[in-house]
Amino acid sequence: MLLGDMQDWKPNVASIIEYAADIYPESEVVSKLVSGEVHRTNYKEVCVRSRKLASKLSQDGYKQGDVIATLALNTYRHLEAYYGVSGMGAVVHTLNFRLHPEQAVYIINHAEDKVIFVEAPFVPILEALQENLSTVEKYIVFCNKDEMPETSLKNCLSYEEYIEDGDENFVWPDLPDNAACGLCYTSGTTGNPKGVLYSHKSTILHAISAAGPKALKIEGDDSVLMVVPMFHVMAWGVPYYGAIYGLKIVMPGMAMDGESLYEMCKEEKVTLAFGVPTVWMQLLGYCRENNVVLESMNSTVIGGSAVTVAMIKEFDQVHGVTVLQGWGMTEMSPLGTTNFPTPEMEEMSDDEKYAIQVKAGKPVFGVEMKIVDSDGNTLPNDGKASGSLLVRGPWIIKKYFKAEEDAVDKDGWFDTGDISSIDPDGYMSIVDREKDVIKSGGEWISSIDVENAVASHPDVMQTAVVGIPHPKWDERPLLFVVSNSGNEINREELDELMLKKFEKWQLPDQVVFLKELPIGATGKVKKIDLREEYKEHYM
Repeated sequence: MLLGDMQDWKPNVASIIEYAADIYPESEVVSKLVSGEVHRTNYKEVCVRSRKLASKLSQDGYKQGDVIATLALNTYRHLEAYYGVSGMGAVVHTLNFRLHPEQAVYIINHAEDKVIFVEAPFVPILEALQENLSTVEKYIVFCNKDEMPETSLKNCLSYEEYIEDGDENFVWPDLPDNAACGLCYTSGTTGNPKGVLYSHKSTILHAISAAGPKALKIEGDDSVLMVVPMFHVMAWGVPYYGAIYGLKIVMPGMAMDGESLYEMCKEEKVTLAFGVPTVWMQLLGYCRENNVVLESMNSTVIGGSAVTVAMIKEFDQVHGVTVLQGWGMTEMSPLGTTNFPTPEMEEMSDDEKYAIQVKAGKPVFGVEMKIVDSDGNTLPNDGKASGSLLVRGPWIIKKYFKAEEDAVDKDGWFDTGDISSIDPDGYMSIVDREKDVIKSGGEWISSIDVENAVASHPDVMQTAVVGIPHPKWDERPLLFVVSNSGNEINREELDELMLKKFEKWQLPDQVVFLKELPIGATGKVKKIDLREEYKEHYM
């Protein structure tokens, strides 16, 4: 084999923040702190403080491959931990602060976290868990020394005190090609959560591809509102491509209500925002109720769960904001597809355009995907056939953390657990999750397609369809609706929408109107909770 004559590459995500410090030193990083204060810094200062943190961890004996956790909000200190921990060769493990205590204990012990960086409001969470945490040696609170809360946590000190005497000239180490960088755990809807261990190389490749003009359409002068939590799949890569392109990053901390998000968008002239649908429902609701518009915002990237036509339409027609739907998984770093605007869409009617935008989108460069039947045969990309969605690529999981067996087949394909179709233009649509498809009387019903039909009603804010045990048909669909008005919607109006795509037997037997749906930590509807609560509804 003839090898190329290019230089060896030793990837380290710290090279990203070093690049940003050199090329975009004054680009802002804005954080809403727990105190309510708006803190401003820039990439140069983030880089210096990341070096100090890395230096201090190294001085304390932490080494390459050690797992160090964060239980924190979206703030500049968390961003410094992303770079400082990973850059010195350890693994940054982002913990979800909404976890059930049993899951949190399992995850921390399974990961063997040695240090936990924690936001002050979450200190009580760890106090309640610490006796069951077998590997944690130290707790560091993201605050100043004079802001330290009284705590029973052992070996606990403030972040500012900790990094105070760190070396701001710390030299980042050379790391092996596939050195581990970050660790996230899946939501664990069945069984224990599973860890996904990212490498420096995979993280950098993901960031470069994700920010492309036909992926997330990042512009160099964007002001980005990062609502997606930093504990959720490394914040979808925003901390990395944000620094690569010198973007202004705006982080809301705990201020996640509609009014706070609107004010941050207005004050920081946000042009691009990242978040899940439930967050944007609050923002749109506030704008609607107060008759205001998002003047500076050009586009929003929405992921985590499917976006409704109603949301796409409101962003577009009321605010002039283009919705870019993104699809992916924790196992995919997370980006797999994006639905970027095309010149062809400009010539379409609104209904035609929205019908495309509601799809999951086309795969970004680096992601291969196909659909297969139950025997593993590849199905055509005709927009009609549907099957199990398989993916592979350089930032897609090979095996779960500490697992003995690979999570992929012999050809490297990972089964996403989604039932999907792919049309001739390359647009992928999620038909359903394998566990969410409803089998009624031997026939399949797509819960997602029913939800999308119902969600087109102007008074529907949220909707979910689940299969409920039925004495005659095995399962029947049950429809749950949360309305914008808070009132029940006429069943005939909902049936009229569903009958455009479904036969009468496929329609849910009943509709349950709720004030809110159970939402998981990553913004997805917890259908497992609905199934459990209503399991005897048809019996």
